Amino acid sequence: MPLIDLLSAGRVAIVSGSRDRAAVIDAAARLLATPAGDDTTSAAVLTPDADLIGDSLHARERLASTAIGHGVAIPHGRLDTIDDSRGAFLRLAEPVDFGAADGIPIDLVMAMVVPLHSNIKHLEQLAELAEYFSDPAFRRRLREAGDTAELTRCLLAAPACPSVA
Repeated sequence: MPLIDLLSAGRVAIVSGSRDRAAVIDAAARLLATPAGDDTTSAAVLTPDADLIGDSLHARERLASTAIGHGVAIPHGRLDTIDDSRGAFLRLAEPVDFGAADGIPIDLVMAMVVPLHSNIKHLEQLAELAEYFSDPAFRRRLREAGDTAELTRCLLAAPACPSVA
């Protein structure tokens, strides 16, 4: 699954001033609540608000840290008000402690919400995201991007199978 299937340009940000994990998750929730850049939202589709998304992300984070190592976290949650998975990416100007097993503070955050009953799809998407962010060259490109536009290009141009690239 290419990242472009989860992300849109409006859901990519470089964030400064996040003091702790909760503030980062709140920032991710606000991005996830943003309609996709050029998508049209029909009246039949419920758009979850940032508080609802934040509650879902915080609830999952309370179970265990979503830090996967190497300065990367993948906060994720489930909602019954969405029909498709959506993602948001934040690069943190100041790394934040997420309680990672490797002890490295987090500066790359790929947040995701999925439909409530998408159990298998959710696990598959998490595994694919972990594969993307296990690539040191990919992480380096994200960290070296000079601005949000370059960061967005790096993310949306990512190949479907980073281990093959």
